[in-house]
Amino acid sequence: MSLVVLYDANVLYPSTLRDLLIRIAAAGLVQAKWTDQILDEVFRNVRKNRPGAADDLLDRTRVLMVRAVRDCLVDGYEPLIHTLDLPDPDDRHVLAAAIRARAQVIVTDNLKDFPEEILRQWDIEPVSADDFVSDQIGLDAKVVWSCVQQIANSWRNPPGTLGDVLASLERCGLVQSVAALRAL
Repeated sequence: MSLVVLYDANVLYPSTLRDLLIRIAAAGLVQAKWTDQILDEVFRNVRKNRPGAADDLLDRTRVLMVRAVRDCLVDGYEPLIHTLDLPDPDDRHVLAAAIRARAQVIVTDNLKDFPEEILRQWDIEPVSADDFVSDQIGLDAKVVWSCVQQIANSWRNPPGTLGDVLASLERCGLVQSVAALRAL
């Protein structure tokens, strides 16, 4: 059985990172989970930060995300939200979904909002996107490399190269992961 991970909104927001995380899950390295509430947060922030983004394209992206990863949506977590205590109460829904999904990892770049001592009681580990991708490279570098190649191949306007994808991932904070990929 593969590792069950819950992706937080902040790692699904940057498009290249989102693409890589979804491809890692679609390749079967992990069983990725998220909620409609997490997706609402992602696309609310995209619309806020990119007011010119076409709603139909964003809606299509959301649909494709859910189709790409089998059984990714978590539901039934809402009753847990108010029983949890985190530094940022707005993040309780993420932990509640992780508990409901029986996730072993929450992939987030807001580690301070998910203290290990709190998550430990649920056998959940908070992991940054960079550490998560590095772990996946350590487990199966060929699959992760293939995911990066697929992203480059999907960029058409303008066309992308592996170097372009790696540079974009580095801008997303995947410094050690990109270094490991470049070393392959």
